[in-house]
Amino acid sequence: MKKNRELRKRNSFAANTQSGKYAKAKDFKKAWGQLLGYFKVYGIQTIVAIIFSFVGTIMLLNGPRRLGEISDLILAGIKGEMDFAAIEKICYTLVALYLIGAGLLYLQEFFMVTVIQGVSKKLRKDISIKINKLPLRYFDSTTLGDIMSRATNDVDLISQSLNQSIGSLAGAIAMFFGSLYMMFRTNPILTLTAIASTIVGFSLMIIIMSKSQKYFTRQQQSLGEMNGYVEEMYGAHTIIKVYNAEGEIKEEFNEINDDLYDSAWKSQFISGIMNPIMGFIGNFGYVAVSVVGAIMVAKGMMNFGVIVSFMIYIRQFTNPLTTIAQAATSLQSTAAASERVFEFLGEEELEDESYKTKSINPKEVNGNVEFEHVRFGYDEDKIIIKDFSAEAKAGQKVAIVGPTGAGKTTLVNLLMRFYELNSGKISVDGVDIKEITRENVHDLFCMVLQDTWIFEGTIKENIKYSKTNVSDEEVVKACKAVGLDHYIRTLPKGYNTVLDNKTNLSQGQKQLMTIARAMVENAPMLILDEATSSVDTRTEVIIQKAMDKLMEGRTSFVIAHRLSTIKNSDMIFVMDNGDIIESGNHEELMAKNGFYTNLYNSQFEQAG
Repeated sequence: MKKNRELRKRNSFAANTQSGKYAKAKDFKKAWGQLLGYFKVYGIQTIVAIIFSFVGTIMLLNGPRRLGEISDLILAGIKGEMDFAAIEKICYTLVALYLIGAGLLYLQEFFMVTVIQGVSKKLRKDISIKINKLPLRYFDSTTLGDIMSRATNDVDLISQSLNQSIGSLAGAIAMFFGSLYMMFRTNPILTLTAIASTIVGFSLMIIIMSKSQKYFTRQQQSLGEMNGYVEEMYGAHTIIKVYNAEGEIKEEFNEINDDLYDSAWKSQFISGIMNPIMGFIGNFGYVAVSVVGAIMVAKGMMNFGVIVSFMIYIRQFTNPLTTIAQAATSLQSTAAASERVFEFLGEEELEDESYKTKSINPKEVNGNVEFEHVRFGYDEDKIIIKDFSAEAKAGQKVAIVGPTGAGKTTLVNLLMRFYELNSGKISVDGVDIKEITRENVHDLFCMVLQDTWIFEGTIKENIKYSKTNVSDEEVVKACKAVGLDHYIRTLPKGYNTVLDNKTNLSQGQKQLMTIARAMVENAPMLILDEATSSVDTRTEVIIQKAMDKLMEGRTSFVIAHRLSTIKNSDMIFVMDNGDIIESGNHEELMAKNGFYTNLYNSQFEQAG
């Protein structure tokens, strides 16, 4: 189990290369630099929010000095005549200051929320765009759960932590320096006393931040690994039960969960002790100011109102330190999440093909496909297809057969340009498919894979997928051709039945639906990769007849393990170890009494 986990971790956190608009995020500083780049679009709103925060804070900072003046007036009134007019005037001033300050801070919060949510929206949009630009090999080496975690958990964490920290951080900084200025203006000696009591707090905060950064990174990585594992196990829960693997799965889950707990506990505990430390420093500052202030009042060095002002200022001076400590913790989470997001956005993309002007009109395709000395390997040092050359003429039904691992599906992936050749050439009607865009290549083929994909939507929408010019009659015709129409009409809403978790479709019915989808696509060429592997023999016969009709006049590539289904193919390519070792129609290959003959006869031996 440990080996499986190590492999998963290597796949989840594989090294990434620098590419395109985004640079790989190797550390927090670079991640922060890239994240701040997203704020440029909202530069004016951000500046206005910061200005409002500073001005609003300054308004509030004038309050303690005014309260000190009221204290002195009251103290003087106790000894003599009370100046109610002066006290009333100061009270009105205080009300105005606090109202204006609160209003400005409200506007600051409004602008910051707008900016941060805009940044989050842009990050999600870029991730969505990036996913469509990534080569298939990235998804082969990365778990779906880890990708989902970066697109959801990490972006949400960035949004939440920025909301909690940016606005309060700007106000805290303004409050800190503003109160420091007002304190020096009021009494330098008490100010120095307050500063001395908080130096320790600053030092501890810096040390704690430096120690906790690595745990925030580990926490986000462990969360991504957890998501990937849960997604994988949920998809295979039936297999897990069949093979009684619950114990091993539980053991591995607990190991991942323990890692997540350990990193989360350490990151939150280390950062969480900032609050009590800063609280202690703040209380210590109260005591120090009270003692020193009492001595100075006793010696006649200042008025009692100064102590009243300073008791408020010391709170305004130390509270920002607590806020800054909390913001620093939150921003560490932001940096850790940003690092993962920009690592994803920095992945190597597919080649930009906007410069290509050559194209093939699907309506004008004859369907001549030629493979010339094709050489390919998923890793350059492990070549799968060594020297593949073959030709499929227009309208032919071409079957590709061979043992597992012979390179059949890989050949189709190359034909669709899901992967690029190491060397050689694939051409359609004499045009090298590398000279046209991938989108143009995909327009030339409709494809039915062994793995079915049905999305939440009506049956009609699933079959029409991405096609806007398909009539309802064409959908019904396709469903009748594959023998699905009768079943659909037994459903409560027929073709308008919504497919979701409550609608149970068998694997065979899902496969029939994807075949119907390929029929309405009506592309000039067809690829069938084990398209009938999930249906029973009787249904297979129905589908085979429909497919034969569909393939009339189209060049079709069929991958099948059940060789009885491709006996009527015009050409059969027999592959082994990445090369064509035999070719011809069924009768010609059987007459050779070679590899194909053994392969064909073996299925009956196994059946017997």
